[in-house]
Amino acid sequence: MNAVGVIPARLASTRLPRKLLLAETGKTLLQATWENACRATSLSDVIIAADGPEIAAAAKAFGARCVLTGEHPSGADRIAEVARTHLPDADLLVNIQGDEPELDPAQIDLLVRAISDSGSEIATLGTPIRSRGELDSPNCVKIALGDDGRAIYFSRSPIPFVRDANIDELLAGETPWLLHLGVYAYRRDFLLRLTQLPPSRLEKLEKLEQLRALEAGAAIQVAIVEHRAVGIDTPEDYAQFVARQRRAA
Repeated sequence: MNAVGVIPARLASTRLPRKLLLAETGKTLLQATWENACRATSLSDVIIAADGPEIAAAAKAFGARCVLTGEHPSGADRIAEVARTHLPDADLLVNIQGDEPELDPAQIDLLVRAISDSGSEIATLGTPIRSRGELDSPNCVKIALGDDGRAIYFSRSPIPFVRDANIDELLAGETPWLLHLGVYAYRRDFLLRLTQLPPSRLEKLEKLEQLRALEAGAAIQVAIVEHRAVGIDTPEDYAQFVARQRRAA
């Protein structure tokens, strides 16, 4: 199967303005993310889906293939435009966040294997929750899994609800809770259909786009990983990323 990575790239960002073009490491955050994604052996190409000419110019300056897209409400919609207009031969599209330059390329390969082997319309990643803070935070999306490794539901609430056990003991042991990591692989035809559907009832309640796919009857395979990439959302996140890069140099 031909799998192509797509990085939806928006210049606007609230907590860290113009973060994709920050370059204190000697490379922009966008370039670092693209170069890292290119190390995934399962991808035939990694394309940047730019929201405007400034991002597009930056991408072309470091040699990335770039598509200038229109206005879209989500990264999935931006990727669907690229798939429809530029990738007729892609079987799978992998959505790679532009602010995750330390995503393990092996996890991208795992994601591609998960969707290829399972026959699911979508694959994504989850990791065990080990802290009460993550469990209780509505910003940390939880996954309930079936025995087949497919998602039953995604929620901002702690799912499953544990009635008769000590939560702290469970967190320290075989935790039943999974944190959703926002990287996806889509089958091309399903992605094009999905982005034509209106927001679904549960999606609007939880503000979780992936629930639209579940409500449409899609199977979402979840591959479990033990470590996660650190997204760059704040000035503190970026400073820590720069420090890690300098230590590694």
